[in-house]
Amino acid sequence: MAISKSNKTSLVIDRVKVAEAKKILGTRTLAATVDAALDEVISLAARRRIMERIVRDGGIGPSPEELRRLREP
Repeated sequence: MAISKSNKTSLVIDRVKVAEAKKILGTRTLAATVDAALDEVISLAARRRIMERIVRDGGIGPSPEELRRLREP
């Protein structure tokens, strides 16, 4: 991806956290690490939404009543 002037920013970043994140994410540069970390946060939010829906809906798969009905001849 080409970086335009409008895509650049200045930040104060904890370099110890960056080094740990690089190890975890397998990235080499600060930009790649930040980008991968943002991807992980977005993915985590999606997984949380799925888990909340599973809990709200009482699990995944057929309900006990559906299983009984499916097993009937």
